[in-house]
Amino acid sequence: MYRDDLTYDEGALVYLKVSPRKGHYRFGLKGKLAPRFIGPFKIKKRVGNVAYELELPPQMSGIHPVFHISMLRLAKSKAGERPTVDLSQIDLSEDISYEEQPVQIIDRRVQQLRNKSIPKVLVKWQFHGDSELTWEREDYMRERFPYLFESGTFFKFV
Repeated sequence: MYRDDLTYDEGALVYLKVSPRKGHYRFGLKGKLAPRFIGPFKIKKRVGNVAYELELPPQMSGIHPVFHISMLRLAKSKAGERPTVDLSQIDLSEDISYEEQPVQIIDRRVQQLRNKSIPKVLVKWQFHGDSELTWEREDYMRERFPYLFESGTFFKFV
């Protein structure tokens, strides 16, 4: 089924895809974290062939209510529910993205290449579970999030 063939009925409940912003340091790991969705929101009406207008809550009044079909997913029952981010927990920007924050450093390793070593840390991110930990460059994390390294509880050998 092609995206063009997909249609939603007025009144249907859909999730809206949001993008976590972490900068450009992901080095191709962009797809590692599962996409996040907020909602569900009710479809007001279809606008053109591939866009829908949604009924958005008051806290999203600064966001244009018409979205391309690729940003929408049909709300499913409990058994097949999509991973969602609680709208009250995030500061959603006008470009439908939110700032990801690291919560904790879990582990450290050194990636050996032919002629250099790259220290990396295993990071737990806000709004993500333990199954979505990511390896990030240690130098970048120290520069952007120095508070993660201040406690000294994990990095006694640094």
